[in-house]
Amino acid sequence: MARDGTATEHVDVLIVGSGFGGSVAAARLAQAGLGVVVMERGRDYPPGSFARTPAQAARALWAPDAGSYGLFDVRNFRRFDSVVASGLGGGSLVYANVLLRKDEHWFVDRQQLPGGGYESWPVTRADLDPHYDAVERVLTPTPYPLDHPGYDDAPKTLAMRAAADRLGLEHFLPPLAVSFAPEPGAPPGIGLPVVEPDGGNLHGATRRTCRLCGECNIGCNEGAKNSLDFTYLSTARRHGADLRTRHEVRAIRPAPHGGYEVDYVQHEPARDGLPEPAREGLPTDRLPVRTLGCDRLVLAAGTYGTSHLLLRSRRQLPGIGGALGTRFSGNGDILSFAVRTKDAHGARPSSVDPSRGPVITSTIRLPDDLDGQDRSGRVPPGRGAYIQDGGYPGFVGWLVEAAALPQDAGRAGRFLLRQLAGHAAGDPGVTSASLAGLLDDGVLSDTSLPLLGMGRDTPDGVLVLRRGALEAEWSTAGSAQHYARLRAALRAVSEALDGRYADSPHWLLKRIITVHPCGGAPMGKNQVEGVCDEFGEVHGHPGLYVMDAAALPGPVGTNPALTVAALADRACTRLLEKRDSGAPIPSGGVPIPSGAPAPSGMPVKAPVTYIPHTSVQFTETMRGSCAMGVSDPGAARRSPAREPLRARLTLTIDDMDDFLARPEHPARADGWIEARGLGGRRPVTGGEFQVFATGRTPDHRELRYRLFLTDGAGTARTMIGVKDLAPAGLTRLWPATTTLPYVLLNGHPAEGEDGSADVVAAGTLRISVPDFLRQLTTFRTTGPHAAAALARFHAFFLAELRRIYRPFHRN
Repeated sequence: MARDGTATEHVDVLIVGSGFGGSVAAARLAQAGLGVVVMERGRDYPPGSFARTPAQAARALWAPDAGSYGLFDVRNFRRFDSVVASGLGGGSLVYANVLLRKDEHWFVDRQQLPGGGYESWPVTRADLDPHYDAVERVLTPTPYPLDHPGYDDAPKTLAMRAAADRLGLEHFLPPLAVSFAPEPGAPPGIGLPVVEPDGGNLHGATRRTCRLCGECNIGCNEGAKNSLDFTYLSTARRHGADLRTRHEVRAIRPAPHGGYEVDYVQHEPARDGLPEPAREGLPTDRLPVRTLGCDRLVLAAGTYGTSHLLLRSRRQLPGIGGALGTRFSGNGDILSFAVRTKDAHGARPSSVDPSRGPVITSTIRLPDDLDGQDRSGRVPPGRGAYIQDGGYPGFVGWLVEAAALPQDAGRAGRFLLRQLAGHAAGDPGVTSASLAGLLDDGVLSDTSLPLLGMGRDTPDGVLVLRRGALEAEWSTAGSAQHYARLRAALRAVSEALDGRYADSPHWLLKRIITVHPCGGAPMGKNQVEGVCDEFGEVHGHPGLYVMDAAALPGPVGTNPALTVAALADRACTRLLEKRDSGAPIPSGGVPIPSGAPAPSGMPVKAPVTYIPHTSVQFTETMRGSCAMGVSDPGAARRSPAREPLRARLTLTIDDMDDFLARPEHPARADGWIEARGLGGRRPVTGGEFQVFATGRTPDHRELRYRLFLTDGAGTARTMIGVKDLAPAGLTRLWPATTTLPYVLLNGHPAEGEDGSADVVAAGTLRISVPDFLRQLTTFRTTGPHAAAALARFHAFFLAELRRIYRPFHRN
């Protein structure tokens, strides 16, 4: 039963979100005959329903608590801002249509990052190419038809090509998921009816070809974009998928008898169309919570949505590693402008008309050092990037001109003086000539081009929960080289157009705005490296998948939509292969014994053979001091510059059998470390705790801590500490097991490379008696035979202590 008394439903597959991952999964799995439900928090947007008037735009934001259920979810984090979409079709409703494959050499394996640590992709370009092909067959991307009459007058496209030629950079027209022609193979034409496949689209609406209005990023009211609602989601519905809009998932957990359970709410604005203010509806925290069960659960709510769900549900999903929340980046996004461009002679303004055409028509590629030598035999410096032209709707040009008026006091003053003089002469009218002078021929808007940059920034960000809200610990500091190189290239493009380079207002505030957030639940070869495997299946939780940009272990470098879709297509292929091979339905808990009744509302399944791991978890708190600039813990204790430091760590043994079998007895470490010199409380973004690993002699044992974090300035740090348990009498047991000398290293060096890293601080931490007593109350265990697993852990721990501190080994 649900919390509000409604009977629980049960389906084969529940998909959370309808973006590039969720839509692909919905179509693939529905076509394979599975019962599919898609839950999308936003509404559907047929052609003609996207906001255009000021009144509509005022409600175009996603803010349910304020009574607004709109398309744009604008997020403000500490050091950057972000915009993502909320609607049936996800980001495809507002993206700029570019479908580019991730460069072959950019699928790196353990590539050293600038601030320490590594970026690793467990898939290759060869793995994804068949799935890139499959997605392209559905979305039918085609370059902007620059060589056709009616399309050849594209000033910004021609300007980008000219700039690239002058700079000796690679330029091309990227594939765009836009219908320029009414059907494949037909010549392009503006505003023509699009020929739909049998069955039409889920909106039942007529689509028309692109009319070059620059409105792609605010929703296409012509239906010219080959967005996911017109393609994958329409296919999914034709094959029986249940697409539920205004359904927001709040929590997930393994079901006690197999599969997963999902808690969700349904947003119900007071009337259709524009929602009423929140005071006329029910606050979102008081909406009734319903529950749905499923055999397989696909998370595709986007980087923020999926990461938030997993972080909120972490206690119910034991075994998820310390990689959860990590590998976040903004895909190197940056916005700048080429202002007041001029002709080839630099004498007259040169139109770039950003409002004509799709938002993006051109791409300039900056090579990567991974590409190897270029034609001149040189290796490019640094990580690669892309630059693309930006466009905007025609009405934005008016806003640009209006915004410039206060800065052009001379032009505005001349207009005012003429009007005063005319009034004094008895002719107070506003003439066409006077207005033309005021607008200055629209030169500013006509000769200013947005330039969009993206590339391989550093995936060193962390997504965390604070008081239930999602926060991001990330800044441009770790990607300083990337942004310096990309801004220099953007400036060069502006100057090649004889224009003035201008940073966005965000950059002037030392911030960026990203529309391509990546990471948070990254792929990895194991639980230490990632949340899910290369097929998106969460480690330790069969049947739970991540199929969106949260699974990316680093930036794509170019527009990520196609790569997200291809990864989802590959994941669905593996999911269906496992189903067709007769693999049992995954269990999130104890299997249903043969002949046992199923829970109310659930069909009886075949006996499940999968045995989930048993995990043990506990939390310890340590307090002590830290001395910045000191390299030895002993010297740090005597340093007058020492300051308080506190750590709270949750130590998780994901698989008790594996823990006991491995000689280093590893556990996962999460939590936080707090010190003024670190910038306050900093989350541990990954770490390992080894229990009774062999020490410097066969009789010695060590409790080893290796904790990754970033300080308040975004600099990577690693805390290394060892509790040395030497054979001794019982009087040494308490100080040895509760005292942790440590050093703080610069960067995230690989294990075995600590000696080459700079030591930036040192200190000592201790567990107090009250904190130890509290620690004893924090032990938790999940999985089959939980009580026995906890007893096995305690027996192992006490046996090791007895061996080391035997009574006859007295000092």
